[in-house]
Amino acid sequence: MVFELIKRISFILYRRKNIFLSNSVKKYSNVLLDTSGGGSIEIGNKTELLYGVVLMTYGGKIKIGKNCSINPYTILYGHGGLTIGNNVLIAGHTMIIPANHNFSKLEIPINAQGESRKGITIKDNVWIGSGCKILDGVTIESGAIIAAGAVVTKNVATNTIVGGIPAQILKNRI
Repeated sequence: MVFELIKRISFILYRRKNIFLSNSVKKYSNVLLDTSGGGSIEIGNKTELLYGVVLMTYGGKIKIGKNCSINPYTILYGHGGLTIGNNVLIAGHTMIIPANHNFSKLEIPINAQGESRKGITIKDNVWIGSGCKILDGVTIESGAIIAAGAVVTKNVATNTIVGGIPAQILKNRI
């Protein structure tokens, strides 16, 4: 019974007018596409969303290109806008968050200070390893590789391999 309810909710979210999936998108079970806070989701041809993937717009837009693979239990938020190019591989348990809490006023609780929303752009042919965190305001250029477990707080150049906390250049692919 619970499974049927989850299946029905997933179907309703899939059918919303602000969710645009190419006919060739492969969506596995327990994928959540949530635009209830506004915004939109757009996913290109031959992209796959594996088990337990969560896409939540929070009023922003999530756009994923063609031939991408979003692996199990990855969470993608859309607050400030998230654009993912073509042929991007995102390993499991990755979290991409295009927003950040404001916290400069000590007399006001952090949850009452609002958010900044710069957005995140991930260009074509990028590989993001397992368990990475990509934070607001970052652009990852084409051909970059993000090592497993990295926390990306700054832009990543074309064909660069980064890793660590915070992510630093490990080497260039060229």
